[in-house]
Amino acid sequence: MRSGPFWWIFLGFLLLLDFYVFQVVRHLSSGASNRARLVLHGSYWFISACSLLLLLFLPFLFSKNTGQFPRSVLFALIAGLVLAKLLAAFFFLTDDIRRGLQWGLSRLFSAPATGGKEGEAISRSAFLSWAGMLAGTGLFGMLTYGMGNRYRYQVRKIQLRFDNLPSAFNGLRVVHLSDIHSGSFTDHAAVERGLEKVLALQPDLILFTGDLVNNVATEMAPYIDLFSRLKAPLGVFSVLGNHDYADYVKWDSDLEKQANLESLKNIQERMGWRLLLNEQIVVEKGGEQILLLGVENWSAKLRFPKYGDLAKAYGAGSTAPFKILMSHDPSHWKAEVCERYKDIDLTLSGHTHGMQFGVELPGVRWSPVQYFYEEWAGLYEQEKQKLYVNTGFGFIGYPGRVGMLPEITLIELFSKD
Repeated sequence: MRSGPFWWIFLGFLLLLDFYVFQVVRHLSSGASNRARLVLHGSYWFISACSLLLLLFLPFLFSKNTGQFPRSVLFALIAGLVLAKLLAAFFFLTDDIRRGLQWGLSRLFSAPATGGKEGEAISRSAFLSWAGMLAGTGLFGMLTYGMGNRYRYQVRKIQLRFDNLPSAFNGLRVVHLSDIHSGSFTDHAAVERGLEKVLALQPDLILFTGDLVNNVATEMAPYIDLFSRLKAPLGVFSVLGNHDYADYVKWDSDLEKQANLESLKNIQERMGWRLLLNEQIVVEKGGEQILLLGVENWSAKLRFPKYGDLAKAYGAGSTAPFKILMSHDPSHWKAEVCERYKDIDLTLSGHTHGMQFGVELPGVRWSPVQYFYEEWAGLYEQEKQKLYVNTGFGFIGYPGRVGMLPEITLIELFSKD
């Protein structure tokens, strides 16, 4: 069982949260029959107790050799319940603050509170109470529904125009993939359907911007044959993301960790992917050239590593008039690319997943991740430079997606002439 003061403080907070929310459940059910109240109250505490016990014993319910998915689902359901209660509690707390202010003012000015006699408690607002319940229930429902979206691949198509794109590359079809996270997959057939969508786009070039696995190279073993099917006339190229280095795993030695990384590199080679490790490669077509650069993970955020070396990848430059950079973390773009490498025309990134939670409506795109990343999904432009951020092919942590569906991007390049 887990120990430590923080853990017990956290469990105590969850228990207090349950009691707080229950007061509103009891208030709203006061008009129901005795039997209905008994069923409702009993169900509430049964679910709350089960979620607390599961959270407490989750590390012991599954061995290390058990698949990650069952643990992820259980944890997501527990976290969803907690978030739902927190959201509901926000409404309840707003109402309690209102009641407290009304009571305080009524006592201060010796005037009876609105809707009651002097000295009588201020009634709880039915509107805010029901609003809180609906908001919490709605959030939990969305998170549960989102688990069915984890393989619902969407194809995004965009057309980009550049002054300096060589004429031989006019109309170039580039498929951009990112964040596969093979360690989260449990449905081989569903992943295959996603890859069939990629091949149906008939790309000239396929570019993958990192996070092939969650933690270790062996996660990719069941899917090597599938991803080996990805072929394109001009090649399949990739870079590493922060998860590919296995920094989030405890290793017995640095040699063991390095061996895991070498295994991951070998897997990409077996699949026919050309992994770019702080290097560049010239892509030729019709006697003309463009330059493809790939860097290891480089982030402007302190909690993520800087293995990338764009200066090394860029080298002395190239006579190629058009340059594409693959860099996993989109914070790299403004922090270094736009500042020091203004002749890099297009940067491709991933990493954010759109937080796997958000809203996409005509003219509206929102996700909590935008408060952490200025560039987090879709197309961004600064002067003549462009960045595209893919929200990811896979998923990690929460085994689902709400709003931000798994993405396959087709980018068609055109000259402005």
